[in-house]
Amino acid sequence: MENQAHGSDNRRGDLAGGRPILTYPMILLLITSLGSLGSFFLLMPVVPMFTATAESGGLGSAGLCTGALMLGTVLTEFAVPGLLRRYGYRTVMAAGLVLLGAPALVLVASSGLAWVLGVCLSRGAGLGIIVVAGAALVAELVPADRRGEGLGLYGVVSAVPGIACLPSGLWLAENVGYGPVFVTGAAMALLALLAVPGLPARPAQTEQQGRVLAAFRTRGLASPAVTFATVTVAAGILLTFLPLAVPDGSAEVAAFALLVQSGATALARWGAGRYGDRHGSARLLVPALLAAAAGTFTLIWVDSPVAVVAGMCLFGAGFGAAQNVTLSLMFERARRSDFGSVSALWNLAYDGGMGVGAVGFGLVAGAVGYSAGFLLTAVLLFAGLLPARLGRRTAPVAAC
Repeated sequence: MENQAHGSDNRRGDLAGGRPILTYPMILLLITSLGSLGSFFLLMPVVPMFTATAESGGLGSAGLCTGALMLGTVLTEFAVPGLLRRYGYRTVMAAGLVLLGAPALVLVASSGLAWVLGVCLSRGAGLGIIVVAGAALVAELVPADRRGEGLGLYGVVSAVPGIACLPSGLWLAENVGYGPVFVTGAAMALLALLAVPGLPARPAQTEQQGRVLAAFRTRGLASPAVTFATVTVAAGILLTFLPLAVPDGSAEVAAFALLVQSGATALARWGAGRYGDRHGSARLLVPALLAAAAGTFTLIWVDSPVAVVAGMCLFGAGFGAAQNVTLSLMFERARRSDFGSVSALWNLAYDGGMGVGAVGFGLVAGAVGYSAGFLLTAVLLFAGLLPARLGRRTAPVAAC
């Protein structure tokens, strides 16, 4: 069976993995990841708040910002494999960093909605390039017998910008103004260009990503994808609107809550992986969704700092566990030849769900208010328990 063979390969890799992971190109890639994702997370909650508080802004415009960001990401992710084959890593990674960094400077000069949405689309395209090309490059740079460990290291480093920059962006915007935050976000991505010449220039040998819909129709893949999309809808809502939902003068509460959420997400993703390797990932799917739903429900008391921090901690734990569990289950249930399509499907659920959640909530919250909006979001998460429970019953694929 493929899964048994794969497990044997991993055990052999643990015994034989003496070759280093932290080679010079790998270190440069990690630096690139820190700069690019730092730029992304620093501005992710700040731009919607900037737009909503502008003279012509509002809740709808805040949701559109995150929606445009995720739309640019999703559309670009499908094109990245072809770009890598044609132009190679250096050129494509450089383009991604420029698209993430340079457009942020436009926000210093203009708060017009059309300009802001254009910036969000461009930055989303840059993010799509970085996340797809970065993971592919890790697979090439790390020895095959230590690839899982290398991807784990890359994931931990990639979590650091979210933990540090999500709350600090809000704090800086509140205390020093939007302009310096936009300049800092641009600089973080553009300075990472200094690491690009040390990356491999050779084109990636990647497969065509043209079977995402076929992967969605594959038995056992649809349910975890739908479940994860439900959680990412909530993530897009909370990351976009929490800074706007807290009472005036409580920016520090929102910043601290986002810091707690980011830390809980990273720890839960790592912990779920360790638990899943030993006991199976499927049994964690329902608890992950319950934690996310309970955390979101707690936010109906958005006027209470304790409820906001506790709710975001619970949601972060569920979100992190759901990330690891759903992706692990999808890989377990797919043939090795379909891993590329499975990865694309999972990323589509991630980025598409966040965009849909932000746009939809922006249209609803203005009519029903934040507390009722968070209640509806929690109900949506509880409804996601149905595909989650169905997804637990599907056995892994046994064929190679």
